[in-house]
Amino acid sequence: MKRILDVVVCLTFALGLAGCQPEAAAPAEEGVVAPETVASTAAVVAGVPGPDEHSYARPDQVIVKHLALDLSVDFTQRSLSGTATLQLEWRDAAAATLVLDSRELTVTAAEAQDAAGNWQALGFSFSANDPILGSALTIDTVGQPTTVRLTYSTAPTASGLQWLTPAMTQGKQLPFMFSQSQQIHARSWVPLQDTTLVRFTYEGRLHTPADVMALMSADNDPAGVRDGDYTFSMPQPIPSYLLAIAAGDLVFQPVSDRAGVWAEPLVVAAAAAEFEDTERMINTAEALYGPYRWDRYDMLVLPPSFPYGGMENPRLTFLTPTVIVGDKSLVSLIAHELAHSWSGNLVTFALTRDAWLNEGITSYVENRLIEDLYGKQWADMENIIERNAITEEFTPENLPLQRLAIEPGVLNDPDDNLSSTVYAKGAWFMQFLEQRIGRADFDRFLRGYFDHFAFQSLSSQQFADYARTNLLQQFPDKVTQAEFDAWLYQPGIPEFAPATDSPRLAAVDAARSAWIEAGNLPATTSTSDWSTLEWVHFLEGMPATLSEAQLLALDAAYEFTGTANAELAQRWYPLTVRSGYLQARPQIAEFLSRVGRRKLVMPIYQALAATPDGLLFGRDTFAQARTALHPITVGSIETALQLTPTQ
Repeated sequence: MKRILDVVVCLTFALGLAGCQPEAAAPAEEGVVAPETVASTAAVVAGVPGPDEHSYARPDQVIVKHLALDLSVDFTQRSLSGTATLQLEWRDAAAATLVLDSRELTVTAAEAQDAAGNWQALGFSFSANDPILGSALTIDTVGQPTTVRLTYSTAPTASGLQWLTPAMTQGKQLPFMFSQSQQIHARSWVPLQDTTLVRFTYEGRLHTPADVMALMSADNDPAGVRDGDYTFSMPQPIPSYLLAIAAGDLVFQPVSDRAGVWAEPLVVAAAAAEFEDTERMINTAEALYGPYRWDRYDMLVLPPSFPYGGMENPRLTFLTPTVIVGDKSLVSLIAHELAHSWSGNLVTFALTRDAWLNEGITSYVENRLIEDLYGKQWADMENIIERNAITEEFTPENLPLQRLAIEPGVLNDPDDNLSSTVYAKGAWFMQFLEQRIGRADFDRFLRGYFDHFAFQSLSSQQFADYARTNLLQQFPDKVTQAEFDAWLYQPGIPEFAPATDSPRLAAVDAARSAWIEAGNLPATTSTSDWSTLEWVHFLEGMPATLSEAQLLALDAAYEFTGTANAELAQRWYPLTVRSGYLQARPQIAEFLSRVGRRKLVMPIYQALAATPDGLLFGRDTFAQARTALHPITVGSIETALQLTPTQ
């Protein structure tokens, strides 16, 4: 998942429960605190540590190996209904129950298939609902059947689904529905083992109105016709957070033989033009890190209510339309989601506390792709802006990449685990290793890492063990164990971290300083070639507040208020709120009613919530926008505006 130049929402690093007894680490060198050893409370599952504190599932007892979905999409009731058939592999001969994750699901039948192919009813029960975990669905499975079928339906309020009326779409003709399963929202639309410790293949059959096109994170047919009956197959095993579904007025436009864009008819041409370099990115990634193992790489442009920048669903990356700005300045989003095809989809973090293994390594690979396609200057600018985003997070509580101890009895919401630590610091760590080891040797290491752990989940400790054997010991005079551990286990950025310079951003700094100190705004002739990155840097370096005269001058010169570029709006509108620039409020309300991407709207709502007048304006605006927002975004805004879900 990609934030694009931003700290997602929460600046708190997610702390996962310790799950396994790590292998003995190399002795800590002087001056570095070694990671503490934490005893296991569960068995090891196929070499992967457990348990997952965000799942009720017991993969030490039984694992779902294959999922078959047969679902009807009801836009009127805002519900999916049908069956989920699970192929099981039992691990514990004494186990007599199958425990699945669920959230607001209505299950009407549970059945097991016997050796003759007949279905037998099974008993089942739900635990009390937990606000983070949902409910455990426990199925009595005496005899350990290999096939279990559940008949169920989803709630209109399912946290992993958004239902849009035609008026909320670009074309205004047909309704739209899409999923967001990461972090643990797949359980709201499928009863399953919703944990990264389990990977499964799947197949699906979707029944929709005949005029609606349906897609899944599977083998979508670019030449598929709308008939209301669609079948899918995903032969590569995936974790549950990569399960995805969408349906709406969607058409396809190719950008290469194996890549293309699905979008509403009014959007598809602009999206295909913006993302026309996708095949070049795939070729670069394959040359560096091995073959692309997911067959096709297609992209789905969602309505503006999509709560994230992108979601790396295999074969069908979900994208926000806010990155289509006409100059390819935000296509690092594509590079990031594509990079997840190796880091995340192929090799997956084991537990929440290991999230940097997905996002940090992916952010590093993303930057390598951007450098190859658009040059080092562009890649350096992105590096600097990303690194600037984490300076506010330099506290002992949230900056180690890996944590092995948490406060007893505390369970974090995994939606809040994607601080810029796991992205920017993780990428910075990889860039440090590359510069010390040498690019060619580090590329070989990373490619070997992807091959070695392909289609597996692993912990930070497993990564550290692999790196010690295949990197540190291979190049003993280039990186010490103490330096490696400082990146992984200590807060802050090590003093020996490599620095990056950008002449283009330095010129932006000089222009901003000249205006602040002498009132000399940079002429439009000198800023006409600035990219979105440079404008972002210009705004991010502003003082916390400006005078009304200064804001009027900026608006007169650059028309920030009402900008069509959401990346600039995200920086400009909070500045106007803090500065009491009420002239921008109508445009703020319009922006917040139209865009639902969390990283774009949350800084504005948080700024509004800081004053009584702003809080009232924010609540009024949210009340108008709420029905068009994704449940994940709604929850974040409610927290910022100090609202309960019923207000």
